[in-house]
Amino acid sequence: MQLSWTLHPAMNTTLIRLLLLLVALTLTRSGSAEVMLHAFNWRYADVAAQASSIKAEGYASVLVSPPLRSEGNAWWARYQPQDFRLIDNPLGNTEDFRAMSGQLAAVGLRLYADIVINHMANEAGQRPDLNYPGSRVLAIYASSPAYFERQRLFGDLSVNLYSGNDFHEARCIQDYNHVFQVQNWRLCGGGGDPGLPDLGDGNVAVAAQRSYLRALKSLGVSGFRIDAAKHMSLKQLARIFTPDITDGMLIFGELITGGGVGNIEYERFLAPWLAQTTHSAYDFPLHASLRQGFGFGGDLAILADPVRTGQALADDRAITFALTHDMPNNAGFRGLLLDPVDETLAYAYLLGRAGGIPMVYSDHNESGDGRWIDAYLRADLAAMIGFHNRTAGSDMRMLAAGPCFLLFRRGVLGMVGINKCGNAVEIDLDFSAAKLLGQRNYRDVLSGHLLRIDHDNERISLPPRSARMWMLQDDLRR
Repeated sequence: MQLSWTLHPAMNTTLIRLLLLLVALTLTRSGSAEVMLHAFNWRYADVAAQASSIKAEGYASVLVSPPLRSEGNAWWARYQPQDFRLIDNPLGNTEDFRAMSGQLAAVGLRLYADIVINHMANEAGQRPDLNYPGSRVLAIYASSPAYFERQRLFGDLSVNLYSGNDFHEARCIQDYNHVFQVQNWRLCGGGGDPGLPDLGDGNVAVAAQRSYLRALKSLGVSGFRIDAAKHMSLKQLARIFTPDITDGMLIFGELITGGGVGNIEYERFLAPWLAQTTHSAYDFPLHASLRQGFGFGGDLAILADPVRTGQALADDRAITFALTHDMPNNAGFRGLLLDPVDETLAYAYLLGRAGGIPMVYSDHNESGDGRWIDAYLRADLAAMIGFHNRTAGSDMRMLAAGPCFLLFRRGVLGMVGINKCGNAVEIDLDFSAAKLLGQRNYRDVLSGHLLRIDHDNERISLPPRSARMWMLQDDLRR
């Protein structure tokens, strides 16, 4: 069975209005050539070793796991800081980090660091105090002074960095829509878990955080992902991120919401962030739109212009994604994962559209799913990234949309078609009336399919459960 959409001047009034609306929503957005690789839980030495291949796949930047002192082999242990004054964890140390930074810079890749500055490690099972890193770790430093001096970023490693005076009260968040609780109380796991000690905004805490960020910047870091940014007040963040730290840097926060405008989490946390800072953020509103549009029975047309409807962040503030590291690895977030085919189609949308910095996730099977092992080397993603990079700076115009499909162009360089349904879709376009692409040849970077546009009316065919990303051919005779 095929679904056929005939879009030309003879169509009925409803479809004419639909096309005009979609064309009106196209704006003239242009996109950045940057695609970010989230090298989740990679050893710093492995990132350095793969720098050339990462660059060859078309990436412009790499986000690495938190560079700090932490213990434990589980991925989540990287999000339990013991000390900010040095990098020393199972992924590597300061020397490894410096070498990685140099290698990435040598091949022209930007380095972004995942920073965890909202809280410190939950060590209530080991000791009753909030002295960090604590006497046990200080003894470890003292046992190998030359080694730890080489890893030191700032400060005096013979004394503690923090004490109990530097933390908020020890209460667990009960209501995740209550702004004060979320920004001042602890993230706890339930069952009597005392939670992660939540840092306050006192002078001692803030001074150390600033020193930490300045040290990372001096090591070649050009951007920070703020973990758990939702759990820090804007006043606290403003004290930490002084102009000398933010200058020339990409700062983006993790503020999890269930949607965009109208969603309570968006209105209470992400909207103030966008209004009162210049920082970027993970585009959770767009991800909610992806889940809705690609979901069973969902209408893909909601992705025609989600920025206009408030269901995606502005183009210059968005870090877009098909998944984040929490989704496969954290049981509470697995419901946010897309079906594997829909995830690939979502990547085609994110890497085909203008706006935002798309992020591609690649791990070493920490979740056990096997879906994202070395995903950065996938041929289809590399082809999509190539399309993204070649069309950067070209305007985006939505040509047609329906419950099953989207069709949009990027200037005259390319056109993207996505069909989420199990039936083929055919779309008849009047190119002369819409003044769209003109007489040219386009080849799909995913399948190799050649699309010849040499008539005023052309039929565009989208196979079931697939995407087409047609790129202008340099030689029109091919």
